[in-house]
Amino acid sequence: MPVNAPIHAIDVQDLSFAYDGNPILEHVSFTIEKGDYVGIVGPNGGGKTTLLKILIGLLAPQQGRVRLHGRPIGAPDNRFAIGYVPQRISQENLHFPATVYEMVESGRIPRAGFFHRLGRDDRRAIDQALAAAQIDGLRNQLLGNLSGGQRQRVYVARALAAEPELLMLDEPFVGIDPAAQADFYAFLKELNQQRALTILFVSHDLDMIAAQVKTILCLNRGLLCVGEPSMLHDPHVIETLYGKHITHIHPHHA
Repeated sequence: MPVNAPIHAIDVQDLSFAYDGNPILEHVSFTIEKGDYVGIVGPNGGGKTTLLKILIGLLAPQQGRVRLHGRPIGAPDNRFAIGYVPQRISQENLHFPATVYEMVESGRIPRAGFFHRLGRDDRRAIDQALAAAQIDGLRNQLLGNLSGGQRQRVYVARALAAEPELLMLDEPFVGIDPAAQADFYAFLKELNQQRALTILFVSHDLDMIAAQVKTILCLNRGLLCVGEPSMLHDPHVIETLYGKHITHIHPHHA
């Protein structure tokens, strides 16, 4: 990297990946700045989940380069750089006999060390994560007693307990009713603004993405566009992305 070159939160260059010879991502390049709030959109099978899995290190790029804060994905400093909330996580473990606090605590244990007792700094990070997710009052509740939106906040808090530099969520609104979805979007926006946390999430809700995020990334095997969410109001962009016309997007007012 040249001297004095800007260090991006995420820097992806010429990324390609295939499953069993079937291309999923082809020559994808983009950068995300620190503190950005990014919505990733595209059709089913367009590579969105694969991209997230590569960014968090679950899959290795077959071609190209990915850096997080100027560091290769496998660098030791990246071990806790990303908090990840996978698909449908809020619909799982409903009958697991754990409290909210215990679930959030589990997100801190890898950073503290599996064979180490949690210390004062660890407890502070857990309490801050509960407060940031606005679920401190639920700390003693069992997961199975919570609503879908509340459970999703628990899993975000679990990710935050490790004090990540980036937060990534894959379809975080599946199984959550519309009112709770709007509340959860507002929660993510507040996290981004108050903590300057870089956030990326995948969603099919183009209306809400256009109203909430700072940047959109349109993905359909290749990168079709990246920029301001107002691009989602252009029917030509939507047709290029999805290959057909869909319901017109009406701008939301914050």
